[in-house]
Amino acid sequence: MNKILLVDDHSDIRRLIRITLGKDFEVLEAEDGKTGLEIARRQKPDLVVLDIMMPGELDGLKVLDAIKSDPELMNMRVIMVTARGQARDYEDGMQRGADAYFIKPFSPLQLVTAIRQTLTI
Repeated sequence: MNKILLVDDHSDIRRLIRITLGKDFEVLEAEDGKTGLEIARRQKPDLVVLDIMMPGELDGLKVLDAIKSDPELMNMRVIMVTARGQARDYEDGMQRGADAYFIKPFSPLQLVTAIRQTLTI
């Protein structure tokens, strides 16, 4: 079973994604970037769904950079889900190594489809 890590400071967003994923995935959760990165390093999920704007020292882009620069994590798949919807935000996330970029509000079903495609399930 594929492991998905949801990193978002809004519990309702995490719950919505978790419910939409159903029982096909093992779902891990973090409410901030620092905790998300710690879980990613410890649990090695197959994919991370990552918000950009979060409280604390690590926003989503810093977490993405840390994942992609870590030899043990660099092949981990990352899908950004964020309210930052400008073209430059999208380009920045993709250039940093994101596999997909969704702008809030988003379609949970489209996100799950992207997760399945990214993991080639």
